[in-house]
Amino acid sequence: MSFNPQFARLGEILVHMGMVTEDQIKEALVKQNNFRLKIGETLVKLGYLKESVLLTALQQQLDIPVVKEKDLLELELTVVKIIPEPFAVENRVIAVKKTNDTVFVAMTDPENIMIVDSLKKIIDMPITPLLIGESTLTDTLERYYKSIRTTSQVEDAVGNFEFVAVDEDENEITIDSKSGEDAPAVKLINLIITEAIKSGCTDIHIEPLSKSSRVRFRIDGALREVMSPPVHMHPGLVSIIKVMSKLNIAERRLPQDGHISLKTAVKSVDVRVSLTPTVVGEKVVMRLLDKGEFGFTLTNLGFTGDNLDMFKKWIKRPYGINIVSGPTGSGKSTTLHAALKEIMDIENNIVTVEDPVEYRLDGICQIEANSKIGLTFGKALRSVLRQDPDIVLIGEIRDHETADIAIKFSLTGHLVFSTLHANDAPSTVTRLIDIGIPPYLVASSLNLVMAQRLVRRVCPHCVGDYKPTDEELVNIGMTREEADKINFKKGVGCVHCDNTGYSGRTGIFEMLEVIPKIRHLIFNGANQDLIRDAALENGMLSLHESAIIKMKEGETSIGEVIKFTVVE
Repeated sequence: MSFNPQFARLGEILVHMGMVTEDQIKEALVKQNNFRLKIGETLVKLGYLKESVLLTALQQQLDIPVVKEKDLLELELTVVKIIPEPFAVENRVIAVKKTNDTVFVAMTDPENIMIVDSLKKIIDMPITPLLIGESTLTDTLERYYKSIRTTSQVEDAVGNFEFVAVDEDENEITIDSKSGEDAPAVKLINLIITEAIKSGCTDIHIEPLSKSSRVRFRIDGALREVMSPPVHMHPGLVSIIKVMSKLNIAERRLPQDGHISLKTAVKSVDVRVSLTPTVVGEKVVMRLLDKGEFGFTLTNLGFTGDNLDMFKKWIKRPYGINIVSGPTGSGKSTTLHAALKEIMDIENNIVTVEDPVEYRLDGICQIEANSKIGLTFGKALRSVLRQDPDIVLIGEIRDHETADIAIKFSLTGHLVFSTLHANDAPSTVTRLIDIGIPPYLVASSLNLVMAQRLVRRVCPHCVGDYKPTDEELVNIGMTREEADKINFKKGVGCVHCDNTGYSGRTGIFEMLEVIPKIRHLIFNGANQDLIRDAALENGMLSLHESAIIKMKEGETSIGEVIKFTVVE
């Protein structure tokens, strides 16, 4: 007798498919009451089953098609709005398509007659159910109802404040948004900053165009356009930001820098504001710095096993300088704060001088430089020397004075951490010399120089195999024969990753250990090419090689390797 899934239980179908065992079904039956889930969801929660396999089995059992993830990428907001958000979230449904005679609704539980009947009353049209996975639905609901809320608020300029701006003395900066021509701009700024905080954005770009404004968020290192306010609102947006930042509201011809301290219900955020004039108006860039608890450790930054052991070895030395180099936004400060978190203990006095203090670490004395009141890096560091420090973190070596003090710290028994803007590890050494530090002092003080970048991770929900083009292989210095041995991966885009194909970032590192041979080269003024050759002979992995390893493991894509590294 042939097996008919429409007359079988879900567990029987899954066993027939070879996806689970009888014992796993029995365990799930015992635990499903504790989880308050159905049998299939319990198997997924226990890790015995993938959600996609569960949907396939349900499709066979119910004879209801599964909604395709590619069809969820560009839903019409007018269709999604047919179902009110509270009902959609509570009952796990979303409207995905509308024709003249039916509305297609993706559901996690299409057998629930009460939900289907309620939908018919709300929509006042026949319903065609589709199957959708729980995690996919959660991301889809968040994405589209967030867009609906945002669009509505931009169009109507309504909404209540979800944060307050405060000055240095924690006094609230009050801006009247209840009346007057600036009210819509105030509310829109509230919306922009609130959505940026929710999305994990690091930078907000508000820029004038010829016919509109454009608001973009930098998420996972890449800019994404989130809204386009009317161009007539742009001057009002800029004016409100100037008021909140205590900048000159009348000055439109010169760049200005300021900051806003924000308090929300769950966290405090420091916003660094930069305004610059363009030919069509002033552009605003706001960098968001979370004042909350620092959640990174050395183990979740992307270090490989060997690199992690090497890094830990050098950060536990009693004296010398460890420098992390890279461009803005490459994770330098995150790495150094994770290093301090690793080595901090009750016996060491750790002091930092930063501009600004990006992360708060409890148990460490952190000093924020402020040139407006005369507290420069140099002045702050000289006072630190009288604070009996064991370990010092200098936010950035940016001039001869800072570099000179860092060198002197390291040569008098202190362990020093700092950052520097340079392209790679060997050029970091020559950059110190260019700043004006004699080669013999550089050679005597350096322990470890590490260059780093952040590459985006391939989204695990939409990852697929990828065949690179000949041009891409040339750009990473690889032949087609070598490429055929690698299983390249790329995200095709889905609702989980906002159709980018990437989710999160990981670090790639180039570690130059200042061993005696390299110390000798620096002492004698060798150029960065000679230093690089000696480091490679000592086993140093270049940034490119580190990225290639991540690519071969399927963690990142060939596009990210090309974007962030150069073939030597």
